[in-house]
Amino acid sequence: MSVPRSSRRQFLATASAAAASMWACHAHRSLGGAELNPPVPARPVRLGAPVFDAPADPAQFALAHRQQGLRAAYCPAVELTDTTRIADIRRGFAQHDVVIAEVGRWKNLLAADPAERRSNLAYVTEGLALADEVGALCCVDIAGSFSGESWFGPHPDNLSDTFFDAAVENARKIVDAVQPKRAKFCYEMMGWALPDSPASYLRMIQAVDRPAFAAHLDPCNLINSPTRFYRNTELLNECFDTLAPWIVSCHAKDVAWNVGMQLHFEEVPIGAGTLDYATYLRRLTQLPQDAPLMIEHMKDAAEYERSRQRVFEVGTSVGIAFA
Repeated sequence: MSVPRSSRRQFLATASAAAASMWACHAHRSLGGAELNPPVPARPVRLGAPVFDAPADPAQFALAHRQQGLRAAYCPAVELTDTTRIADIRRGFAQHDVVIAEVGRWKNLLAADPAERRSNLAYVTEGLALADEVGALCCVDIAGSFSGESWFGPHPDNLSDTFFDAAVENARKIVDAVQPKRAKFCYEMMGWALPDSPASYLRMIQAVDRPAFAAHLDPCNLINSPTRFYRNTELLNECFDTLAPWIVSCHAKDVAWNVGMQLHFEEVPIGAGTLDYATYLRRLTQLPQDAPLMIEHMKDAAEYERSRQRVFEVGTSVGIAFA
């Protein structure tokens, strides 16, 4: 079933207006990315992370987040057919003002085997339907990979027009099948697959041309060169300047350079790397919508705790509050 779409002219007019608004909001920044008279944050940051050994009851699960200073969560385990538990999750999380940031559906939408590709597409489509029913802000996946060795691995064609067109087609299929009323569908940016930059993500948003297709931000995934590593403040500002109207959820971790004869960047706990979290948090507070920041990929509860505390420390040092 097809859905109504705005004309290309209407879309570009909206995007241009949003860009003009963002330029006005951030005109205080110098060309080098340094802050001159930083604006007063528009809102607190909603930080989220996994909660370990939490109760199964949705309201108590949400309360466990609040007790750790968290106001956002990953979607609890639930099947789309379990309408009673879905309703309980919606009520319990709303009771404690904890936002469900995202439903993660990590499958290769461009798998070489046609049967696997169809199955993965159905799984992700169901994920968007679940996100809409449970009250999550988005369902997120990567666009996929043509690699035959890893579902998310590198391949030369992952940066091709063929990949771009296939990713656009899949996004349209998923959104059109669900026609969500609230939740958005997003691709996570990658260092070796499209979208691999703010500009390529904006181009994809324009090509998909669906209001329910939005942006998910994980800046560490974009650090794939010494330039982006050393100039990650500029990269962060580029992400927000380009994608601000569409960002619905963000990931938090850090990145370090494991120096050798070849490039090797690795994910590390927040504070053990070089990502400019002062800028990351500040720009989050200035978004036109309330987008949570979700800590991910830590090894254990202790690493999550250290990362959580580091985010709080950085935020406090630059005058940012947490919801």
